[in-house]
Amino acid sequence: MTADADHSTVARMAAGDQAALAEFYDHHGRAVYSLAFRILRDQRDAEEIVQDVFTQAWRESRRYNTRRGSVMAWLMTLTRSRAVDRLRRRRSRPQSAAPADPRADISDSAAPADEQLIWTVRVDEVRAALDTLPFVQRMTIELAFYEGLTHSEIAERLEEPLGTIKTRIRQGLLKLRERLAGT
Repeated sequence: MTADADHSTVARMAAGDQAALAEFYDHHGRAVYSLAFRILRDQRDAEEIVQDVFTQAWRESRRYNTRRGSVMAWLMTLTRSRAVDRLRRRRSRPQSAAPADPRADISDSAAPADEQLIWTVRVDEVRAALDTLPFVQRMTIELAFYEGLTHSEIAERLEEPLGTIKTRIRQGLLKLRERLAGT
């Protein structure tokens, strides 16, 4: 789905078009699930996050602002926030002694080949852009977005001031945006 098609679909959702929500889910559901699963490493939790994110996107579609970023960035931000919140709640609860279900690690790889190719190319572009960042910026971004750590957790892990971590992430994201804008 192009950026214009995404914007149109969100506008249709804002107007109450349920078919637009289904279309939106069909196109972005896999990416939302993948990020949630990568952060949470639990199929059931990731599926709940997907449901929560698309429910929130439906409710807040009227408030979506095209000038603040792409639809995909909006969805990934919603997903990351909800997944990190789930991780925090999980850490505050005692772990159960129940054995993990080995089937939970099996992911659905039934995406159409053309979508897989597009995502592979895009992932390669993001990785290449990440590789151009200074090491400290790249590391903080990877800890935040790939491992789902909060800014405070990153500061603690790297033994750096919180303000420094926030600055590194912000500067790194601005550089990434600039590098990826041409792709």
